Amino acid sequence: MRKNLLLLLLFLLSVPSSFAQYTPFYQWTLLPPAVMDEIIGESSGETAINHVIEMVGYQRNRPASEYGSADFREGKYVLDKLNEYGIAGAKIERFEGGETWDGIKGELWEIEPGRKKLADYKDIALSLADGSQPTDVTAELIWVEEGREEDFEGLDVAGKIVVTSGTVGSAHRTAVEKGAVGVVAFGSSRELTVPLAIPASGIRGENATFGFYLTPREGYQLRDRLIHGEIIKVHAVVESQMLPYELQVPTCVIPGSDPDAGEVILSAHIFEGYSKQGANDNVSGGAAIFEVARIINQLVADGRIEQPKRSIRFIWVPEFSGTIPWVSAHKDIMDKTLCNINLDMVGLHLKSNNSFFSLMRTTFGNPHYINDVMENYFVYMGEVNREILANRSNKKIANQIIAPSGTDDPFYYQVEQHYGSSDHEVFNNWTMHVPGVMLITWPDMYYHTSQDTPDKLDATQMKRAAVIAAAGAYNIASADEEMAGSIAETSFTYGSKRMGIELGRALDELKYADTESFEPTCKKVKAYLETTYKNELATLQSVDELAPNSKVLGKQLATLSASTKQLFEANSVVLDNQIELTAAKLGLKVPSYKLTELEKQASEFVPVPSEKLSTGKFGIERAVYALPKDVLEKYPFRNMANATEFCALINGKNSALDIKKMLDTQHKKESDLQSVLNYCELLRLAELIN
Repeated sequence: MRKNLLLLLLFLLSVPSSFAQYTPFYQWTLLPPAVMDEIIGESSGETAINHVIEMVGYQRNRPASEYGSADFREGKYVLDKLNEYGIAGAKIERFEGGETWDGIKGELWEIEPGRKKLADYKDIALSLADGSQPTDVTAELIWVEEGREEDFEGLDVAGKIVVTSGTVGSAHRTAVEKGAVGVVAFGSSRELTVPLAIPASGIRGENATFGFYLTPREGYQLRDRLIHGEIIKVHAVVESQMLPYELQVPTCVIPGSDPDAGEVILSAHIFEGYSKQGANDNVSGGAAIFEVARIINQLVADGRIEQPKRSIRFIWVPEFSGTIPWVSAHKDIMDKTLCNINLDMVGLHLKSNNSFFSLMRTTFGNPHYINDVMENYFVYMGEVNREILANRSNKKIANQIIAPSGTDDPFYYQVEQHYGSSDHEVFNNWTMHVPGVMLITWPDMYYHTSQDTPDKLDATQMKRAAVIAAAGAYNIASADEEMAGSIAETSFTYGSKRMGIELGRALDELKYADTESFEPTCKKVKAYLETTYKNELATLQSVDELAPNSKVLGKQLATLSASTKQLFEANSVVLDNQIELTAAKLGLKVPSYKLTELEKQASEFVPVPSEKLSTGKFGIERAVYALPKDVLEKYPFRNMANATEFCALINGKNSALDIKKMLDTQHKKESDLQSVLNYCELLRLAELIN
């Protein structure tokens, strides 16, 4: 039996179709070549970048006329263009907002010993800290190093403006408590790579005064003058106000031929607050899905591709603050949404920034084929845009996809573990459970700074981002029974690789076990294989939604699931063999894997989501923190890796022990089982689980 399992393992890992890079002469996509050619040909990196320039050609003081019931510039541009393109359902949906800070004027002048303008809001909008209050003051500057509490010791800052190499927010609170009238800062985490960039910043609190930000270059010059004893007086003038605003969500839809077949939603935030604007973060994402909408709409209208079976919806949102009310207001849409593709920072020139275009997958709490569909197009884009040594005597670059005014660089990409902090998290949230992936260029030295401007973008990267997003969305939206089978097979081949990687990880961790850690290490690494196997099975089963009544697909999924199980068993044989060898080396017996009393308790408790979750309302997790203080102290849960993923794993099937294992597989920090059980109890007391 062991021999047969090992042979199966070797066979599966040798299947050429699993890994495109092992077959340099053959690249493919799930969509037929003819459809891909239409998508690639219709896409335009230049059009996408032009959208960025029109929406945020530079970072500016947003005029007061855009607040209230008027349209924000970016939203109006989107709506006007959608109507120009003739895309269905184009409108701006509005939700209750609140009040936000609006800068009007901000100038900082040196008046002694010379006269020199140090900062001006009109020149660089981010030079005035968000939240700065109206002022007109003349005061002396004083150097306070990094602006930490201890840096103020022995200094009299009363009536003065402090200068710090820290951030304006961190120094401001301490400075005003000690009588300072304001702050000038130049701290930057990226000053060695972008020394002229000013980070987006803000000050808050009842005692807020004002803050100016200088570039590190100007900041260090000012510091040196102060350190050498020069007395510098400045005149600071700030005009600002608080204005009411609405949350505005431009949206449109490319209707599917079957209204009941479901939807795919593409999202991107074009607002991240209203004083901060950024070309790559994230008007590039908004421009890219704009281009996706134009591409698919045009191709369908021309009859060059078929109308998709499922609708493809697009939303341009204020990050989180607009996404949450939008999905909450459209539970009917959410109930039939298959998945979300979120684009956040997608246009950066990769090569000059040592950056990669990354696909951030869903977690075990949201297993779904969307990961593998998108990976298919990432791999294809990477393979066809580079010179491959094995092809040197034939076609060196298989199908170069570039924009006329863009670079001809290779496509640097990476498929990575889930990361949140963008709008796909709203879809992934346990109140929605709509699997969402994120596309992002990373690292980005300019995001959240004054230098996040269109000149940092690459038309070729914008074109490639649009092609990948359009192909992935159309692929799922148009999938029939046959395509569902192809997607399932793709999930199986990529899943085989993922299972192999977890085996390699398990074998490596086992090498470092000693006599004390051997048994817990064995338990942990065996869980890597077990949980990954369960996730791959769930991923395969998610394909069923594309053709739910298909006997053909059902048979395919059964076969692929059985093969996945055989692969898991073969991997387990390899791991068990290494455990035996390690035990012998350490002079120990192979563990019995008998459950401890706590593990037994956790294995017998299967949390079930309560009716509260079916409302689709967000923020209900805060109910845990609303519990009495003594209850929270009684059930501490700080030694748990990730509460958001913990909740996503609650599906009425996973036990508390299963959840602990799944958290450990996905996170560097190991979750304490008692913390897991404690959090379950808090969720129960908050009436979030049964």
